[in-house]
Amino acid sequence: MTAWVMDILNVPKPEADHLRHHYWKTYGTTLAGLMREHNIDPEGYLVDVHDISFSGLSPDLTLRSGIQSLPGRKIVYTNGTAPYAQNVLKARGLDGIFDAVYGVEHADFHPKPERRAFETVFGKDGITPSTSAMFEDDARNLAAPHDMGMRTIHVAPEQFDAPFIHHHTDDLTAFVSKLTS
Repeated sequence: MTAWVMDILNVPKPEADHLRHHYWKTYGTTLAGLMREHNIDPEGYLVDVHDISFSGLSPDLTLRSGIQSLPGRKIVYTNGTAPYAQNVLKARGLDGIFDAVYGVEHADFHPKPERRAFETVFGKDGITPSTSAMFEDDARNLAAPHDMGMRTIHVAPEQFDAPFIHHHTDDLTAFVSKLTS
């Protein structure tokens, strides 16, 4: 991402790093900042920054089994693209178990944590927030789903205490296994 910001804005690496962090903090994603402050077309950015190797990821068959055992409809919603998410799912051995995969393109390029991004994706999928749960690694992305009535689970190494987080785990596989046992 930093290299892309350097190239497109013609700035040195320290400035690109600063801008990338500023955009993420202010707008939710680097892309959203580039779009709003520089009128950047998202397509080229999304193709370039998601053209990465997935060789460092390995399948998690226990997580796969746990997710398959969860009741109800299961979707993935990412600030990346749907094809990128599909590649991650395949590398983790989780492909084929979700009912739908949504990327930022399905939210009209409005990123999480914006409420309208969730409303757009949830509306497209027909999700009823009061009977749904959101698993998320970025705590700030749980505020809007919580306000919409969802149960929220923060998945990250460090706990983030906030009234919009119902549960925290640093081990998604173990957490899902407990839900399904």
